[in-house]
Amino acid sequence: MNRRMVTLLATLAPVLVLGVLGTTVKVPFVALGPGPTFNTLGDIDGRPVVEIEGTALDPTSGNLNMTTVAVRDKLTLFDALGLWVSGRQGLVPREEVYPPQKSKDEVQEENSAQFAKSENSAEIAALRFLNLPVAVEIGTVGEGGPAAGVLREGDRVLRVGDTPVESVEELQEAVGAAGAGSTVDITFVRDGVETTAPVTLGSRPHADGADANRGYLGVGASTVPEVPFTIDFNLADIGGPSAGLMFSLAVVDKLSPGELNGGDFVAGTGTIDPDGDVGPIGGIPYKMIAAKEAGATTFLVPAKNCDEAVANRPDGLDLVKVESLGGAVDALADINEGRPAPSC
Repeated sequence: MNRRMVTLLATLAPVLVLGVLGTTVKVPFVALGPGPTFNTLGDIDGRPVVEIEGTALDPTSGNLNMTTVAVRDKLTLFDALGLWVSGRQGLVPREEVYPPQKSKDEVQEENSAQFAKSENSAEIAALRFLNLPVAVEIGTVGEGGPAAGVLREGDRVLRVGDTPVESVEELQEAVGAAGAGSTVDITFVRDGVETTAPVTLGSRPHADGADANRGYLGVGASTVPEVPFTIDFNLADIGGPSAGLMFSLAVVDKLSPGELNGGDFVAGTGTIDPDGDVGPIGGIPYKMIAAKEAGATTFLVPAKNCDEAVANRPDGLDLVKVESLGGAVDALADINEGRPAPSC
């Protein structure tokens, strides 16, 4: 081998090594990017995304799209560089998405549980917005707790003393305000029969300070619909709580006169709680890209995400600031009637 060949190989060796490493060595990052969007007024696999049966529905058209973030894992060095240069993806430390103390399956299970909880919250928020009845249903009763022997699984609580309760939060507040050691009348329905029974409240285990004086019932409960129809959400393999707002809007749109979106293409994101309050989410730059590429012209943004949304807004996408389900409905009405809507 002549000297020129030796020199050439010595020059190329680092490049060849880098090339091999770049295509095989994994980096401790994941890529976040635009994920699929789903029209909550449309169908998927032959079924409505938001399926309501047992009552008349108002006609809908256009789009109310929920948006998602795609996560790419097990990136090589070259994968990561290519995705970062594209401008459509962002790189974050893998531990932010998959904490090292949890397996990937555990993270996915948590995301699925959050999604299921968001479905329930979306349903309850929509029904309460429409002034349709909901109830507080007992799920578990702590053995030896204050409510043991009085309440059972499946009981629906109506009142604590003279205070009506229509959500778990209202139940907790009424019980807490009554105070530890006090005896209160709990009115509930069991097997269609309304009953009132006294319960002496305890104090929350391990509570301290002012919380130690708050009343404790010792039950697990959930807020459930009390309507003669069913609402189902037919999206699978989606995780996290950020579809809540768009699910609620779809329920409201299908159960009330008129079209919330004016027949246009609206997309958005945001968590929602049973009271209809909208909370912030992650990955909004990528969700806005996905919405714009799907055809949206209006994007509903949780108020606390506004700064990030403005800094990353795609051209041609109007950003509407929302803090609650009622605020989102009002903002869409403003747009439909030509009035300025709250914006980021």
